[in-house]
Amino acid sequence: MDTAQTLDRGLRLLTLVAETPGGLTVTEASQRLGVGRAVIYRLTATLVEHAMLRRADNGRLLVGVGLVHLARRAQPLLADAALPALRRLAEQVGATAHLTVADGAEAVAVAVVEPTSTVFHVAYRSGSRHQLERGAAGRAILTGELCTSLGELQDGAFGIAAPVLGVAGMAASVGVVSLTPLDVNQVGKLVTAAATAIGTALA
Repeated sequence: MDTAQTLDRGLRLLTLVAETPGGLTVTEASQRLGVGRAVIYRLTATLVEHAMLRRADNGRLLVGVGLVHLARRAQPLLADAALPALRRLAEQVGATAHLTVADGAEAVAVAVVEPTSTVFHVAYRSGSRHQLERGAAGRAILTGELCTSLGELQDGAFGIAAPVLGVAGMAASVGVVSLTPLDVNQVGKLVTAAATAIGTALA
């Protein structure tokens, strides 16, 4: 029980630091997690040893390179699982398809597939970031519903996105972005089907 509690606290501390721009002091972490400073010091020592956290010169706790490496390793795994459904979606719609995940207050494109059947299409880079409140992909994550957008991230670009549901610990969406308006009813069904397929692949 003590081991499980320590692990739980360590993971909560990691999450808290990762979600706080500029990091946290030991006192702030203690207050936010509702545990004593001595507990935070012990957790920090172990996490620093494994490079999951680091201490800045001003004493604040920041994300360590070890956690960054883990995140980089996870992204290709997500992309690999999503690519078959994204390829199918891109060809069905004739538009660029993407898997987007929430990273704090931002939406990050972790996998992008461009259609092969079109001469012109929207270029969308894997790794692109934007605020969750902007664009169909981010709002689909926030609302858990099918969303559309027009020109919010790129002038004239039309987007449709649906949330990926049922994957514990991950908030994500699948979407398409086009240079021309898309039929929301018809394309929405294809996007939702792709989101369901990817959710099943990742669950």
